[in-house]
Amino acid sequence: MSEQTFEFVKTNGVTLRVATAGDGPLVVLVHGFPESWYSWRHQIKALSEAGYRVAAPDVRGYGESERPEAVEAYDLESLTGDIAGLAEALSPGEKAVVVGHDWGAPIAWNTARLHADKFRAVAGLSVPYMPMGDVMFLDMVHKVFTERGLFFYQVYFQDIGPPEAELEADPAETIRKFYYAISGDAPDGTWPTDKKHGDTLLHRLPEPPMPLPWLDADDVAYYDSQFRKSGFRGPLNRYRNHARDYAFLKSHPANPVIQQPSLFIGGTKDLVLKMFQGDIVAAMKPNLADLRGCHLLEGCGHWTQQERPEAVNRHLIDWLGGL
Repeated sequence: MSEQTFEFVKTNGVTLRVATAGDGPLVVLVHGFPESWYSWRHQIKALSEAGYRVAAPDVRGYGESERPEAVEAYDLESLTGDIAGLAEALSPGEKAVVVGHDWGAPIAWNTARLHADKFRAVAGLSVPYMPMGDVMFLDMVHKVFTERGLFFYQVYFQDIGPPEAELEADPAETIRKFYYAISGDAPDGTWPTDKKHGDTLLHRLPEPPMPLPWLDADDVAYYDSQFRKSGFRGPLNRYRNHARDYAFLKSHPANPVIQQPSLFIGGTKDLVLKMFQGDIVAAMKPNLADLRGCHLLEGCGHWTQQERPEAVNRHLIDWLGGL
């Protein structure tokens, strides 16, 4: 971890711990669930060496960033405000680039959309950009899963208390099992599709054959140390804002089409992409006015930048160089 230094930046009413490295145009890297600035460890080094100033915050609720208690403190309006404020604090008067993975991807997409005056380009990993439709995501999930008696992890996360207790009991076990189950290394079926409503997240998830090619004991130990500090309340609260986010985005006057140059990187084995029907690129194009690349990495699962760091770094650096 010698390549970066840490700063504590006040933004939008909270203080975020931010891993920073390099000099040059600012690139902000936004992690997802359940991750950390550390999820970008390979990109921080590569992008800083390529001539960029890189900033990878612990999203509010994670690691050593501030952890408000209230559920509504983790809505999309708040989180996009955090990233916009962070960019302004680190590079005042200059437009930054924002890149997000998993939950960080919707944060990045919508930060670029809602704060276009502060961002010149945006990239998403794993989660494609889709404006809000006619049905709220959680309502759709209830029809497809809950009403049929099936487990869906985001429904399980809605109840405050039980998910925190399960995931905090042994954060290292949580990371090992959850990361492996939706990675490209896991055989098909490792993530069970027949779990029942009322089951828990880790139920029937196997212990992985450690070390994985991209995740070793030291990596798990670092994540474990971070979640023992922060707990899972803040990270889980992000999932408890579907209705609030839906109302906010549907009522916001900003054009839902993102105008800045954009990029998408995903994995062919990422279960997130299996939630979307049809051609991902074709579905995104009407809503990304300047989509300059869409790369699907063969055999890669959900943890895009950790599973395939060299490919992700290459695509990001090529894209950044063309802006």
